[in-house]
Amino acid sequence: MRTRIKICGLTEADNARRVAALGADTIGLVFYPPSPRAVSIEQARLICQALPPFVTVTALFVDETPERVSQILQQVPVDLLQFHGDESPSYCQQFSKPYIKAVRVRPAVDLPELARQYASSQGLLLDAYKPGVPGGTGESFDWQLITPDLPLPVILAGGLDPNNVADAVNRVSPYAVDVSGGVEASKGIKDIELVERFIEEVARADRS
Repeated sequence: MRTRIKICGLTEADNARRVAALGADTIGLVFYPPSPRAVSIEQARLICQALPPFVTVTALFVDETPERVSQILQQVPVDLLQFHGDESPSYCQQFSKPYIKAVRVRPAVDLPELARQYASSQGLLLDAYKPGVPGGTGESFDWQLITPDLPLPVILAGGLDPNNVADAVNRVSPYAVDVSGGVEASKGIKDIELVERFIEEVARADRS
């Protein structure tokens, strides 16, 4: 099985087009104003217009009001929702869109129970835990904390980069990997050479 690749936190249309051309499966757009990678509705629309066919768009939210999420969905062609806060299963389901739920992994987190609670999701995105930070920390976590044979697809995030993603794929066998800071030239702008290396390393791990 091929490991899917999500490149998250893009802010410019041409940068997103070039990332997609390298083989990213989905582009992540951050709708969380405190993030340095946050985009406006207009930025998001320009990015979506620049993408080729069959590259999907994932919209990231953190404890956003339902009204704001609905407003964005009316104006931006989003394929998948990613909820990175304390959203309940009922909250996540109300938008009639496929969604994934992000989980900040630490020893106290019961991943099988969360998979049961969010059974309506398309997968669990597993990220590093850092107090007060919903994601995008650039830090990895102990992959041994991931429960084997979870009933939902695992999207592995947290501190991934071209130097460690092959090891991550070999050890965790996730459905997908998610990277942002590990392939950046600056906040919200991806380094095309790093993105290319990242995608090549994922493919190399898949072949092995």
